[in-house]
Amino acid sequence: MHVMLLSCCVLVFLLSGPCFTAPTVTPEEDEITPSPEPQVDFKLATDYLQQYYNLRKDPLVRMKRSGPSFTSKVKDMQIFFGLNATGMLDSETVEVMRSPRCGVPDVEEYNHSQGSRWNKNVITYSIGRYTRDLPRNTVDSLIESAFSIWARASSLTFVRSHTRSADIMVEFVTNAHGDLYPFDGPRGTLAHAFGPGLGVGGDTHFDDDERWTAGGAGFNLYVVAAHEFGHALGLKHSRNPESLMYPTYRSLRPANLLSREDVANINALYNPVRIHPNYVLTSGSSFNPWLSGSLFPRFMQDKCAPDLTFDAVSTVGDATFFFRERYLWIKHNEQFGIKEGPITNFMPKIETSIDAAFWIPRRSTAYLIHESMFWTVKGSIVKGKPRALSHFGFPAWVQDVDAAVHIVKTGRTLFFMHDIYWSYNENRKVMDFGYPKYISEDFPGVNTTINAAFYKEGFIYFFVGPQVYKYDYTQKHVVGVEKANSWLGC
Repeated sequence: MHVMLLSCCVLVFLLSGPCFTAPTVTPEEDEITPSPEPQVDFKLATDYLQQYYNLRKDPLVRMKRSGPSFTSKVKDMQIFFGLNATGMLDSETVEVMRSPRCGVPDVEEYNHSQGSRWNKNVITYSIGRYTRDLPRNTVDSLIESAFSIWARASSLTFVRSHTRSADIMVEFVTNAHGDLYPFDGPRGTLAHAFGPGLGVGGDTHFDDDERWTAGGAGFNLYVVAAHEFGHALGLKHSRNPESLMYPTYRSLRPANLLSREDVANINALYNPVRIHPNYVLTSGSSFNPWLSGSLFPRFMQDKCAPDLTFDAVSTVGDATFFFRERYLWIKHNEQFGIKEGPITNFMPKIETSIDAAFWIPRRSTAYLIHESMFWTVKGSIVKGKPRALSHFGFPAWVQDVDAAVHIVKTGRTLFFMHDIYWSYNENRKVMDFGYPKYISEDFPGVNTTINAAFYKEGFIYFFVGPQVYKYDYTQKHVVGVEKANSWLGC
């Protein structure tokens, strides 16, 4: 088992009022002033520096606040937090040391460099235990919005899953909660996240002893979650106070949480080499560098073309995937933005076009078909090698299908080929008796080859060239026709 290094948030809550008047401590005061407060501060600082800045522990040597090692470590801490690097325990330094924070050493974790990364661009997340402070739908919305700020600034796509096998598990917990990093009650460590990887990699925990809110009171869940998800994606803390990845909690932030540094760092992890060397990011803007330049310009310009067609359309988690040749558009069902790019950008194992696709909600699994083979996609991960289409019980002469769709109500998956179709029983894992049948007989009004099919709320949407037929599966007739490009917001 790999031991994961916790990329943990140092969400330090700084008092909004003036600093308290803890006296500046000097070596002379150690001997002249018998006041207990400097001694308390010195012990606090010693413990703090030993835990976070590798101050050497030597029980045989009496630690002195004027010692070179102690002073050097104080300076390291002051430099990191942007304080006046005097090496002395002034009031600002002691205030930060007294402030709640996590247990990961600053000298190892909190720097500008990036760490590990996910080896894919479609990342799943799931919400386990909720907080009692906010309605569940509010938590869902704030978590989705926190992921969205990273999605808008990069090529990443986040798909919500409802299983515990998601890449990033989000949970609200208290005290010891099974990961060896217990929380410490109100106003202490607010949250922590593990860096990308297997097992607990990416998992993000929020201390439910805090008061979580959607506004300025308490601790703003959106702000904290956005910071934590930066860690879950592989980013470390920044020393730049303008950065979202700066360790100090601040509820008052600009509308666009990400600084230019944050955007540059996330793209350094997930979009190497595709940024033009002279590209300048303007303040407050968000961008997707791997879509800039001449990469697939025809597809991008033709997204709203009136003759746009799709090869396959399917739900995958909380998003809809639109395939055309070796290109893919991803539309989150609750968002307006659309991600796009070569299929391999999102699923590196798939280097071909997709002819048909369907989604089975109860398994949280999608099946992507190319000619006589298909891939199984769980969450955002392509599982294993492609398998033969004959797995579904097709006769040997069937080497491809035009479209596929799963009907939740009946538990059947329908496969369309030219003018005929099959019905596959997903519960018994066999083809239904009496198939194939003619499409025109069982689907009146649909008298042509189907490019793609999609099921939603009792309707099957048949994509036929640039048009989409809305078919009432219960009443057995076409109830409307629309343009395929309208599904991409055109």
